[in-house]
Amino acid sequence: MVSVELERAEGALVWRVPRGWWGLSSAAVGGGLVRPCWVLNLGVGDDFTRTDLDRYASSRADGLGVSGPGTALLTAADVSQVVATEVDGVRVWATVGVTKPTWAVPPERAGHDGVSDREGYVPGTINIVVVVTVPLSASALVQAVGTTTEAKAQALVRAGVPGTGTASDAVVVLSPEPPGDEGHAGTVVFAGVRSEWGGRIATVVHGAVRDGLAAHPWEPEASGGAGVVW
Repeated sequence: MVSVELERAEGALVWRVPRGWWGLSSAAVGGGLVRPCWVLNLGVGDDFTRTDLDRYASSRADGLGVSGPGTALLTAADVSQVVATEVDGVRVWATVGVTKPTWAVPPERAGHDGVSDREGYVPGTINIVVVVTVPLSASALVQAVGTTTEAKAQALVRAGVPGTGTASDAVVVLSPEPPGDEGHAGTVVFAGVRSEWGGRIATVVHGAVRDGLAAHPWEPEASGGAGVVW
């Protein structure tokens, strides 16, 4: 079975995606329902403020020797500390840096705790790449992204992190594209948390985020404010 392998580079992680694969991503560069030739997880500095993300990612991609359409994630975490896990046909890589955790809805329900358009782009600090070695339907890709997000949030809460993620986390789910229509016998159409493949995704994502947090525990600042991981 042809799959996707990680290649490490200076300040970057590279996955070359086989022809005939597709994916769904929340990435700011090359996101959506995509057929990427590559996926990048790019390390950037804490002071990164560029808003021309497509141009920036294209330049980095050229330097890494990848071409064609692709998907790029950005993070201020140290990408060399990527955590990899695998279970029965599902592989996950995660960079888990929680610089400023946030709840989807702040407990006090006061103001907006995310990133506004005026504030510019803040590098994602929890980036997750999921590879499933069986064809997922379009709806199963959507379910898989939801499953990934739920598993990530569960791992964070269980570790005592005060939030379900950071304001700019990103995920990519990749699989072979179904042959013909989605009713093909080999196509997986369910990837929610209680489905066979969704359960595998949840287990592997939860483990990757858990292990990343165990290596770099979240600790609140002495002032009581949000602490820093990495």
